[in-house]
Amino acid sequence: MMALEYRDQILVVDAGLTFPGKDALGIDVVIPDTAFLQEHASKIQGLFITHGHEDHLGALPYFLKDFQVPVITSRFTKALAEAKLAEHGMRLPKGSRAVRPGEVVHLGVFKIQAFRVNHSIPDSLGVAIETDLGWVVITGDFKVDYSPVDGEVMDLQRLAQLGRQGVLALISDSTNAERPGITPSERTVGPRLEREIALAKKRVFVATFASNVHRVQQIVEAAVANGRKVGISGRSLEQTVTLAVEHGYLKVPSGSMMSLDEAAKLPPEKVVVLTTGSQGEPLSALARMARGDHRQLQVGRGDTVLLSATPIPGNEKDVQLTIDNLYRLGAQVVYGPEAGIHVSGHASQEEMKLIMQLLRPRYFIPAHGEYRMLVHHARLAQEVGIPPENIVVVENGQTVEMTERGIRISGTFPAGDVFVDGLGVGDVGNIVLRDRKQLSEDGILIVVVALAKQTGAVLAGPDIITRGFVYMRESEELLEAARQRVQKALQSRNGSATGEWSSIKAAVRDSLGSYLFEKTKRRPMILPIVLEV
Repeated sequence: MMALEYRDQILVVDAGLTFPGKDALGIDVVIPDTAFLQEHASKIQGLFITHGHEDHLGALPYFLKDFQVPVITSRFTKALAEAKLAEHGMRLPKGSRAVRPGEVVHLGVFKIQAFRVNHSIPDSLGVAIETDLGWVVITGDFKVDYSPVDGEVMDLQRLAQLGRQGVLALISDSTNAERPGITPSERTVGPRLEREIALAKKRVFVATFASNVHRVQQIVEAAVANGRKVGISGRSLEQTVTLAVEHGYLKVPSGSMMSLDEAAKLPPEKVVVLTTGSQGEPLSALARMARGDHRQLQVGRGDTVLLSATPIPGNEKDVQLTIDNLYRLGAQVVYGPEAGIHVSGHASQEEMKLIMQLLRPRYFIPAHGEYRMLVHHARLAQEVGIPPENIVVVENGQTVEMTERGIRISGTFPAGDVFVDGLGVGDVGNIVLRDRKQLSEDGILIVVVALAKQTGAVLAGPDIITRGFVYMRESEELLEAARQRVQKALQSRNGSATGEWSSIKAAVRDSLGSYLFEKTKRRPMILPIVLEV
């Protein structure tokens, strides 16, 4: 999510989410902290969404609960947004609309022109915003595909025209800034898929990203060319395919696509199963098939599995586990760059240079990528002639000021992660996550004791209950010694008044914590419960 402020008004670009890391135990998704925008809510004129991937669209329901502003995006992204909002019982605000590439939209002082880019989802857009000092151009996620599957080529002529008019700043996708050369066309994947399906003797399972409609189109065409029907497994895939067919972005020959139940009844050599799970997600359809616990389909000996995706950093172990499980079932698994059944949706270095040469921006800000990718992109900008003093590498929470005199990082603002856990938004923070981490590593030990309200004398207990620390039946000696430690701590505090229960709890915690660490080298969470009688 990015906010542009001009003439005391704000335009927000994208509202994405990310998925939690391994340490964010129990968290469903992570969304941007909009505290800064809430302080300036009256200035916000609208939200422009570049494309329909979750990292650019996924936080939309949470954003619109706080900011009822028009949403401007492409036709397919609008359909995805409406489906997502419907799950939350919401609708797009008044004034929201779909725009075509080249169309101009006015939101307050902002004159916005969208332009087509190629990416791994249909109807992806970049956006150019006109200012008194020149255009501010945001590419969104992009690649330069000269032969895209849908025939919609990136509008390089419009970019060159903007360059001639004068571009104040370019804010550009840096995801593949470490990768030399150019990213291959999506169209190169089709023949490889068709060949692999032709070689398969039994069922073929193809795992890909649900949003990659152009990949789905080529999988369907490859299946039909080999006399096979296509079944779909995975809720997100079913939803995206349905929307893509309804809006004309996916063309499926009549009778070539069917339900998973129907596909399961066909002879193995007549079926291609399109499935989610290319990232090894434990609950995905492919991962469940690999474990043998999918309700409708099982992967068997001699089946072929095509992983038409590259693991996102952090998902490598999950993907490897799924591949291992598929091999255990006797499947033939085709994966990796050498297989040629996947290409990136992001530009490589030569395409990045091309965009910079066409636009010839005064200032350059690399975006969308890890910090090292931003640095590599900044170096490319210098190679094409942008002065180092006109390039700024920005991290989340920093503001950038652009004037006729120059560009600089001018300040900071709150920009941490907001965790979504169930229906709770932002109610789980670092302290709760720290507790969850401790519980997951060393478990919990609960001490229950009843004390006289007036005198503080022990009336019952202490009783000790543990979960995730030790198995109680096999650790009776340890727990009995722990109970005696608690008794000593209570005796040393005997006679305390009611107001000092907190100090009694602290004494129990300190005494027991040091003892348990000495005996086990573990630090369970210790919860003393003092009952007043």
